Amino acid sequence: MRKLFGTDGIRGVAGEFPLDADTSFIIGRALGHHLKRSNGPPKVVLGQDTRESSAWIADAVTAGLAAASAQVESAGVITTPGIAYLARARGFAAGVVVSASHNPWTDNGIKVFASTGYKLPDAVELAIEQEIFSLLADVKAASPPEHRAPFKRSLPGSASLQRLYVRWLDEHLKSVDLSHLRVVVDCANGAASTLAKEVFAACGVRSRYLHHTPDGRNINDHCGALFPQAVAGEVTHNEADLGVTFDGDADRALFADASGNVVNGDAVLLLVARDMKARGALPGDLVVATTMSNMGLEAALARSGIRMLRAPVGDKYVLEEMQKSGAVLGGEQSGHIIFAGDHTTGDGLLTALRVMEIVVRSGKPLAELVGDLEVFPQIIKNVRVREKKPLDQIAAVAHAIADAERALDGHGRVVVRYSGTEPLARVMVEAKSEQEMQRSAEAICAAIQKALGV
Repeated sequence: MRKLFGTDGIRGVAGEFPLDADTSFIIGRALGHHLKRSNGPPKVVLGQDTRESSAWIADAVTAGLAAASAQVESAGVITTPGIAYLARARGFAAGVVVSASHNPWTDNGIKVFASTGYKLPDAVELAIEQEIFSLLADVKAASPPEHRAPFKRSLPGSASLQRLYVRWLDEHLKSVDLSHLRVVVDCANGAASTLAKEVFAACGVRSRYLHHTPDGRNINDHCGALFPQAVAGEVTHNEADLGVTFDGDADRALFADASGNVVNGDAVLLLVARDMKARGALPGDLVVATTMSNMGLEAALARSGIRMLRAPVGDKYVLEEMQKSGAVLGGEQSGHIIFAGDHTTGDGLLTALRVMEIVVRSGKPLAELVGDLEVFPQIIKNVRVREKKPLDQIAAVAHAIADAERALDGHGRVVVRYSGTEPLARVMVEAKSEQEMQRSAEAICAAIQKALGV
């Protein structure tokens, strides 16, 4: 079982294990060794978000890769899907992103993409992880450790690599004129802060930007996809057609309609699936969502003759189910949307362009396109935990979940899982009754808090 890699790479508090400088160096070195065994002398593209820790972690990873004879080309501050695109389109052996996505600025992470642009399989991550622990043991035994000299500053990011990604996004909209749209864009003070302006300007979108001046510590700070109400309020204030909001590394996007209502990933899946089916571009009339997607989405898709499969939470697992089932569209309620015909991972900028394209081509406002999505009352509660012990091995938690499922009697759902990126247990309850939903969620959270809470 992996100890470092979660559902979205290695993540933690910047400056603490495993994201201290020494371990970041070793992560780069272990990855370099893996790539060298697989492909000979490797060439790696590396990008980062806007956190103040991202630069020194990137330097440490670069030094580790160089110690394993890998050549690193920096794309500078760029979105996570931007690195995935560059890895597969420009012949790199791998792509590395230093980012903690939607987490606060104090956290950071290291994500790795293969040369195909896909995230590494679990088995490969486990093999790299085993070498990381082996190298850590060697370093601990060495006196003095060989790599404790200050890391050489990495080269500035290549503007040409960023332009390649912007041009690729622009090419997806050759026949659609977006110049009549008025859009408010929240960049979360993250990786999209510069790129979004370039992409939307290239596509002719008339945009107003929020939270686009990163200072290293304001990424995701009461803005972006975790706080979609921020862009929703500005949409109504500015009488815009819609709003779009990204997370820190812009692999997800949420929206707001002209009336200031938040449009989440479930609604985006619905409107895109219907559009693709109408154009004969949805093979098997099939969509992949996750265990967290609302029952209302499943019902709305069914009314349009579209079948929905559920995958575990994490765009990595959504993609695996898409590949297994042959689906070309999948995503998460949080705004990760995967267009398998276009990209290998969720891309917030691509999702934004797709939604704008559908709005323009249909001639209908965003609210009308998703107006029949009847959302079951849903609550998601987080409980911070000290360890991630299997929940079915904790009698009180198992009993609380069973009690909730009996009370719902088939008219709702309970999903309890651990976060793949944070020390949290997530409790999701859907029910027709708001009162029953609250009661069930609180009972399960109380059981988890008592058994595992910090």
